[in-house]
Amino acid sequence: MAIGTETIAAATATLGTRRPRHSRTAASFRFRPTPQLSVAVAASASVRCKAKAHEEEGDSKASAAIDDQLVLDVAESTWDDLVLRCESPVLVEFWAPWCGPCRMMHPIIADVAKAYTGRLRCLKLNTDKNQEVATRYGIRSIPTILIFKNGERKETVIGAVTDTTLATTVERFL
Repeated sequence: MAIGTETIAAATATLGTRRPRHSRTAASFRFRPTPQLSVAVAASASVRCKAKAHEEEGDSKASAAIDDQLVLDVAESTWDDLVLRCESPVLVEFWAPWCGPCRMMHPIIADVAKAYTGRLRCLKLNTDKNQEVATRYGIRSIPTILIFKNGERKETVIGAVTDTTLATTVERFL
């Protein structure tokens, strides 16, 4: 069965171009994104926060400022006061600015913080700036979410998870 030049041209247009598999050296390898990859990235970005999909452009900046107030930054100097001495359960996300899955988790954690306002404290710790705390709790991959209750580490969630998974985990400690 022969494949026509029109079929090959259509497939190339759909799939994009890639380098041959035989040149895999680090110096010569260049990734060229395909249209499917761009669509997948856009789809994952739109799924990450259902509530923000309904906001208008002007409201999203105000909402982002509110989200920043709900999920506060914690550092080595404030760790004991904000996490270990807190009377309510505390959710801490260990993240870094260069981590894509971490950035995907920010709106999900903000939604959880809104849903459990007054019952759960949500914080985030930048592991690049606070390596001592991350080392103390054995954080080896990010995003990692730790849940503390009465100053004790109760649960660990590693990787990007859905909002329902995170809410189910949090519910056990409220």
